[in-house]
Amino acid sequence: MIKPLIFIVGPTAIGKSALAIKLAEKMNGEIINADSMQVYLNLNILTARPSKKDQKLIPHHLYGYIDGSIRYNVATWCNDINNIIKKNNKKKIYSIIVGGTGMYVDKLLNGLVQIPSIPESIKEESEKLLLEIGINNFIDKVKNIDEKSLNKISKNDISRLRRIWEVHEYTHKTLTFWLDNKNKKFLSNQEYQLYLFTPDRKEIYNRVNQRFINMVDRGAIDEVKKLLTLNFDKSLPIMRAHGVPEISNYLSGKTTLEECIHKGQQATRNYVKR
Repeated sequence: MIKPLIFIVGPTAIGKSALAIKLAEKMNGEIINADSMQVYLNLNILTARPSKKDQKLIPHHLYGYIDGSIRYNVATWCNDINNIIKKNNKKKIYSIIVGGTGMYVDKLLNGLVQIPSIPESIKEESEKLLLEIGINNFIDKVKNIDEKSLNKISKNDISRLRRIWEVHEYTHKTLTFWLDNKNKKFLSNQEYQLYLFTPDRKEIYNRVNQRFINMVDRGAIDEVKKLLTLNFDKSLPIMRAHGVPEISNYLSGKTTLEECIHKGQQATRNYVKR
């Protein structure tokens, strides 16, 4: 009998990974990552990846297996996790899927829009255009292209703003058009249980603030220093991970350590609000 999938989702810093380990021990399960940043090999501390000790205790999948130079995306993740789920189903064990990336979980359960892969040249073009004309003019362009998609996102979400422009530039169709098309399904009517944790906002903010301090104490600054030596393109997802821009500014002398910590905490809190 195929076991139902177990999803543990919610904002960062609430103890999802610890709960997943307890469940995996009790239920004979394996843990699969659903966090878009924990896939990267080059960031361990700042992404709060499970410790080596925990990963030895329980099999973990899709953690730290992608080089930071790669633009990882939800389509790749859906294919990767689907393969692991199939293997676990054959072994008749539970797949415990953990993360705060709601979009990843949503696409796995509800299917993925089959938008053609956008070439790097188009992504570079959108970044160049944004720098040339500024954010307000870029938003106006996006509004003229696909106002419906624009109204669904925060005007501060640069990645999604660029995505709307890039899809139209490459496919000559709006993102809305693609979203209205049939989704590619990944799961074949498999049962699942989804546990969504929504703690008190004040409590989660306090946890976020303390965790960022703990990360700095554990070596997050050296981790970013090492990352910067790889000279990755600043538009890559890994370079926008919580804490990386703030610590990068500290290392370049643009801010003090105190300012770095404050801004790192603030960036993470802003993400929790979404």
